[in-house]
Amino acid sequence: MTDVHYSGGTLSRDELARVLENEGLKPTHQRLRVAEILMSTPCHLTADQILAELRKDGGWVSKATVYNTLKVLAERGLVKQIHLDPTRSVYDSRSTAHHHFHDVDSGQLIDIRAEDIEFSRFPELPEGMEADGIEVVIRIKRRNASAA
Repeated sequence: MTDVHYSGGTLSRDELARVLENEGLKPTHQRLRVAEILMSTPCHLTADQILAELRKDGGWVSKATVYNTLKVLAERGLVKQIHLDPTRSVYDSRSTAHHHFHDVDSGQLIDIRAEDIEFSRFPELPEGMEADGIEVVIRIKRRNASAA
């Protein structure tokens, strides 16, 4: 899996279309709009945030189209779906291995470089299974000022 972002830059609409085509996806107008919002620069967005951005300019797109597009982008490894809780997922435009702080007060995700976390032990995997990756989410919150 390769990260689709250029170091320090953004992807143009034509570059995003090529990324989709390279993954065997037809770069339809709606797919390109979702990709532009999510993949042109590193970010963490929910499907609802993407939908709101798409509709901001008066355009109409169905919620199902957004969810279907996000599903296929995640299946192809172009974005990562991060399950924060049973009812909420965030889509991460950085597809390379990394971890996150999750600010439970604001909902914000903050990237942690993969090399900033070390594991000294790894649990034995269930029979017949192999590791597919490790993603750590560290939940953080503001300290209560009165408790300090």
